Formats: sequence, structure tokens, C-alpha cells
Amino acid sequence: MKLAINSQAMRYDLYIIYVYCYFSFKAMSIQSLREIMHYVTKARIRVYSSCVFHVRLPVFLMMKFTSLLLLSFTLLSFSSFGKKAAEQDKFASFRDKMEGVRFSGFFTMTGKDVPPMEETYEIQSVQKFGEEDLWIFTARVKYGKKDVVLPMPLPVKWVGDVPVITMKDLNIPGLGTFSAHVVIDGGKYAGTWSHGKVGGHLYGTIEKMKKEDKE
Repeated sequence: MKLAINSQAMRYDLYIIYVYCYFSFKAMSIQSLREIMHYVTKARIRVYSSCVFHVRLPVFLMMKFTSLLLLSFTLLSFSSFGKKAAEQDKFASFRDKMEGVRFSGFFTMTGKDVPPMEETYEIQSVQKFGEEDLWIFTARVKYGKKDVVLPMPLPVKWVGDVPVITMKDLNIPGLGTFSAHVVIDGGKYAGTWSHGKVGGHLYGTIEKMKKEDKE
């Protein structure tokens, strides 16, 4: 009876090691990893409490468990740091590329028998806002007879390293309510837009403005 209970407890310890190592690499952050270990440890204690004749694992198994635990924390820490650094580099690159640029292109109107019309957006500055996807674009918008400069809070989603500027029913003062999804691909942009019941496509090029153009 004693041997059977000890064997069961040892198998459980090995199972705990497997579960911990598996979730170590699946966890999204150190905080979530700590939460996983908290619940795993509680479960382990409950099993031990039920085993009256349980004798702790041999020292070499406990040392292996501790080594695996430390290794997992180390690998996860390096992985989290690397991802954070890569994300910050991506954001910094996007900010630099979007400041002082001009979007020059055309927009179409679906269902209307009209040729593509010219549009221009001059991005003066962009700034990351908070921890989510929101960015503040300070831009001069010119299309048709409209010509205004204003800050616009716009979410920027990412498809790998490709940014997609999005807006959903955004009320732009003096212009109205718009929705749009615009892909930035190097020096080009393309996407869709809608304004009430009207909508279409937009596309064009992105170029850095000269100093005299900014003034």
C-alpha cells in the first residue's frame, strides 16, 4: 500500500513537471505563467495531503524539477523581452515613416459613373497613445472642396509587419462620419472607405514632404 501510494505521487510529480514545462512556452506573459504555477502547486498539495504514507521525491528528481523551473523562467523572460523590443522597434519605425509625409492618390465611388477623384492627406505627426492599438494622427486632409488640419485618433492593426490604419464610424469635425481600412505597403497605400451610404476604394503613393511644403 505504501509503495503504491508513493509510486502514484511520483507519477503525479512527473506529470506536474510536464504540465509546467508545456505551459511555460505557451504562456503569454510571466504573470500568466505565475498564475498557472499557482494553480498547479495548489493541486499538487491537495494530492500530497490525500497520500498519508507519501514520502517526498528523491533529491535528484526535485533538483531536476527545480532546474526545469528555472530554465523555463529564463527562456520565457528572454522571449518576452525579445518580443517587446521587436514591437518597440516596429512602432518607432512606423512613427518615423509617417511623420511629415504626404498621401497623394485617388478615391472612387462605388456605383457612381464618375472617374477616380484626387485626394491628399498630409501627416504632420503621429504618436502612440496608451497600450492598445490607438495612434494620434495630426493631419491635413484635402479632398474635393475640403481642407482642414486636425488630430485624429486612429487604431492601427498589424498583419505581421504591415500596418493597417482603421476607423469605424469616426466623426471627423467638419467632414462627417467615416469608416476606412487602409493598408500601408512601403511607399504605397490602398484600401476602402465609406461615408454614410456612399463608399469606394482609395489608393496612391506616400512621400516625405519637403521643408517648404510643411510650412
